[in-house]
Amino acid sequence: MKSLLFINFAIVLGFIPSHAVPAPPVILTVHGIKNLGLQTVTVEEADFETTTFALGRTEAIPENRSTLSSRIEGRVAENRLKIGNFVEKDETLVLLESRQPGDPPPTIWLKAPAKGTIISINTSLGAPVEPTDRLAEIADLSTIYLIATVPQATAAKIKQGTQAKVHFPIRPEKEYNATLLKFAACPCPDPACALGQDTSTRSENQEAADLNSASVIFTIANPENLLRPGMNAEVSIIMEKRDAVLSVPRDAIQGSDANRHVYIKHPVIPNAFDRVNVQIGLSSNGRVEIRDGLLPGDEVVTRGSYSLGFSGSGAGPSLKEAMDQAHGHEHNEDGSEKSSEMQVAKQSAAIDDHDHKSHSISMREMFFMAATGILALLLVIVSSRHLQPENASSELS
Repeated sequence: MKSLLFINFAIVLGFIPSHAVPAPPVILTVHGIKNLGLQTVTVEEADFETTTFALGRTEAIPENRSTLSSRIEGRVAENRLKIGNFVEKDETLVLLESRQPGDPPPTIWLKAPAKGTIISINTSLGAPVEPTDRLAEIADLSTIYLIATVPQATAAKIKQGTQAKVHFPIRPEKEYNATLLKFAACPCPDPACALGQDTSTRSENQEAADLNSASVIFTIANPENLLRPGMNAEVSIIMEKRDAVLSVPRDAIQGSDANRHVYIKHPVIPNAFDRVNVQIGLSSNGRVEIRDGLLPGDEVVTRGSYSLGFSGSGAGPSLKEAMDQAHGHEHNEDGSEKSSEMQVAKQSAAIDDHDHKSHSISMREMFFMAATGILALLLVIVSSRHLQPENASSELS
C-alpha cells in the first residue's frame, strides 16, 4: 500500500510519467469472456510482407488458345459444344453436313484442335458454316494470365519474378499465388489490348486509359481448372519480404497514434488480461509489425480487444482475490507480494491476539473464583448470626 502511495505521489510531482506505470490487469469471469467473444493468437516470429494493392482481371494466354473451324461449307447437323467443358485433342465436337449433293449429303466430324476448356461458342444446331467462321474457341487454362493495373511509380519498383497473392470474390475461400511475367503492351483497361492482341483498337483504348498507370501481367497456376477468363481479382503485390518479424493482426492494436497498446493473456492469473504498450511499424495484409513491447509466446487478444478497454473494475474478482487464488497465499490489496516485515508483523499481531484472548479467559476464571469465595464467606457469616441468638437463650434458661 505504501508503494502505491509513493508511486501516485511521484506521478503528481512529475518524477514518473503516468504512461510508465503499468495498469492493473483486467480480470473477467468465465461468462464475461464468453459474452465479449474474446479470441487470442500466439505472437510468433514469421515472414512479414510489405504489399501494395491492385485490381486485376484474368485472361487466357494467347499462345494456349485454339479455334474450331471448318475447311468446307455446310450446316451443323449435331452440336456437342458446351461452354466450360474440358475436351481432349481430336475429340469430336461438331458434325458438319456438307453442301455437296448426295442422298444423304456427306458429313464430317469437326474435332478439337487441342485439349483445353471451351471458353466461347459461336454456332448452334442447324446453323450454316463458312470456312471463315470461328465456331468455338478452346483454351488451355492450366496456367492463366492475370492483368493488374498499378501506378507507374509503383510499377517502377516491381521486378520480373515478383510474387503476389490473389483473391477472387467469386471464390473467396481460396488464395492463389501469382508470379510477375512482364509488363503489358500498353496501359489500357482492355485485356486484349494489354496483351497486344487487338492492335486496331489500341489507340482508342489508350485514350481511355490513365496514362499515369501501367498494366503488369502475372501468371497463375490453375491445375484444378477453376479459373476462367474475365474473372475480377484483388491482388496484393509483395514489394518487400523480411524474415523473423514479430507481427499481430490489425484487430489487436488499440489506442491513439501516440499511445498504441494491446491486451495479452496474463501468464498466471486465470481470465485476466494485461494492457501492454507497443511500438508498431509497417502494416500489410491485415497485420501490423511490432518493434517493441511484445515477446514470442505472448497471447494477444484479437477479437474483443476493443471491448476490454471498457471492462474496468467490478467485471470480475478483485486483483487480491485473483492473486490469492493463483498463488495459494495472501497478497496485498494491489496484488503485490507481502514483504517479510509485513508477514512478521501479521504473525506478531496474531500471537498478541491469541495472548489477549488467553488473558481474557484467565481473568474471567479469576473473577468467577473470587465471586465464588465471597459468596461462600457471606453464607458463613449469615449462618453464624443465626446461631448466636439460639446460644444466648439457652444460657438464660
